[in-house]
Amino acid sequence: MSTITSAKTAPIPLEKRRQWSQAWVAAAFLLPALLLLGVFLVYPLLTSFRLSLLNWNGLGNTAQYVGLHNWAELLHDSTFLTAIKNNGLLALLSIAIQIPAGLVLAFLLNKAGRGSTFLKVLYFLPLLMSSVAIGTVFRSVYDPNFGPINSLLRAMHLDVLAQDWLGNPSLALPSVIAVVCWQNIPFYMLLFLAGLASMPAELREAALLDGASKRVIFWRITLPFLQGTIRTALVLSLIGSLRYFDLIYVMTGGGPSGASEVMATYMYRTVFASFNIGYGAAISTAMFIIVAVAAGLALRTTRRFETEV
Repeated sequence: MSTITSAKTAPIPLEKRRQWSQAWVAAAFLLPALLLLGVFLVYPLLTSFRLSLLNWNGLGNTAQYVGLHNWAELLHDSTFLTAIKNNGLLALLSIAIQIPAGLVLAFLLNKAGRGSTFLKVLYFLPLLMSSVAIGTVFRSVYDPNFGPINSLLRAMHLDVLAQDWLGNPSLALPSVIAVVCWQNIPFYMLLFLAGLASMPAELREAALLDGASKRVIFWRITLPFLQGTIRTALVLSLIGSLRYFDLIYVMTGGGPSGASEVMATYMYRTVFASFNIGYGAAISTAMFIIVAVAAGLALRTTRRFETEV
């Protein structure tokens, strides 16, 4: 009896009470973020997976549970496999073109100093335009009859090079990717400009005092200092490319004959044109899994090559 009484009245150590207090404060700060994640990420994801198990046109109580039938069909869907391949090509070319171009522009503009303000605004303009507006403009630019590209080629007596840029299955995707790169290069330029602005001037001054050339400073100091920014740019470019939708849909709608189809346009057409909600949900869930796995692999791979400046 005396042992029980002693255990009930034993005071809680001050350090333990402090840890509990800190844990409650941390939980209170995290709770809003967790609620937002739950409402806007976890719940839609679980709902999408639940819908992927149904055969439903989205109207009334006509939904039929079909288990993993939609997923099995997706694995053998040639259009979906083509869309994955196109997304992969878009990601590869986006990383290969947008990030180096953004880095070069940022380096040149940073070197130019205050005199580059006008150029910074000029280069930044494509990012301020909506993708729908850009897509509409470039549909006119690529027009085979009245577009300025073919008109210029004909004026230079290069008629043989004039093409139906968006109507030719072998040219549609490269033509769209060129516009995607043009639109997004300013974003990476801005990202690298911010990285260069945060670089301590002492690093460069110390290297100059040691007699390092500009080339050595760029490769041995500037580039390693930006490796965190480059890693962020790689992951953002990869994720953005795998879920790209609006500009491609406006310019080609995924055509001709699925030549520029990507996962997002295929999912949109399946849900809102064919009213196949269950299969569209399977596409969107598969798309989420592919993007999550690709982003995780990219982060893990790029972290291995980190070096200290």
